[in-house]
Amino acid sequence: MHQVSMTPSHSHRARRVRSVLQNCLTLALSVGLLFGLGPSGSNAQTAPPPSPQAYPNKPIKAIVPFAAGSATDQIGRAFAQKMSESLGQPIVVENKPGANGMLGADAAAKAAPDGYTLMIGTNSTNAALKSLMKKLPYDQDTAFAPVAFLGQVPLIVGVNNDVPAKSLPELIALAKAKPDQLNFASASASQRVSSEMLFSMAGVQLNYVPYKSGPAAMTDLIGGQVQLFTADFAVMLPQVRAGKVRGLAVTSTQRSKVIPELPTVNEALNLKDYELIAYFAIFAPAGTPNEIIQKLNRVANAAAADKELLEKFSSLGFETAPSTPEALAQRSRVETAKWAKAIRDAKIEAE
Repeated sequence: MHQVSMTPSHSHRARRVRSVLQNCLTLALSVGLLFGLGPSGSNAQTAPPPSPQAYPNKPIKAIVPFAAGSATDQIGRAFAQKMSESLGQPIVVENKPGANGMLGADAAAKAAPDGYTLMIGTNSTNAALKSLMKKLPYDQDTAFAPVAFLGQVPLIVGVNNDVPAKSLPELIALAKAKPDQLNFASASASQRVSSEMLFSMAGVQLNYVPYKSGPAAMTDLIGGQVQLFTADFAVMLPQVRAGKVRGLAVTSTQRSKVIPELPTVNEALNLKDYELIAYFAIFAPAGTPNEIIQKLNRVANAAAADKELLEKFSSLGFETAPSTPEALAQRSRVETAKWAKAIRDAKIEAE
């Protein structure tokens, strides 16, 4: 076989070509490393998390797990507005009602823990649901990071104007005379448990009619589709004052300064241990950086001390109580146990 020998000039040119190719490969790898690209051209580095000091640098979403017009919605929007002014970024309220607040709570629990998704929680979402549902799509005890307690309101027991009972004792007597003929509405855990606990302690039974929102339940109470509805002041008080429904009692242990003519349930029925209060608080998904939680806590507490906000809701029996995230965590544990007992005492079966 004839062998071709390479001349010195050919050998020199080959070495030069190899050298140029090696330099090009080195340059390509250097450029790839500079932009965080591996040999495959895929992103080999993840973007660092946003600095808590720069938070917030974009709008924040606040999930309200109840319908527009509910007490949670009204209070949540007022706090969101005041907090937005302090943070320099809008807090956009998103209503996500359904299943006693479970749908909205589930969405908040599964959101990214970066401070840009919050939840306006209540005793329904963060105390009672654990006992009302056989299974939740999240762990109520660990899915949320407590941020700030906003305040609390009592409820009013109200009836349709055509109901012949003019007082709570008369209503109980009517329910005993007409077993299973009266209906009561509920759109949240606090509304249902407060009603069923009352019936249990009074020894009567009314038919439970669930609603997706307090305003919808109120519409049917006024129209007579249901005879009784126990709801927060934001939903019930304006209708009582307008004469569209009749208020019978408040669920707190003390009469309300806002409507002192209404007795407490304990007074009206000569009971000692009846009390159910609705409360409101801000929660974030578990894992949200502590620096962000502390910043949100400070602006929420400042909003709770705002004179304009207090005047707006004082007529609804709303009382603020600024505190730390740790205090809210402890309150959540106590309230969860309290509502579990109330649900057991009312003999409400988990759904």
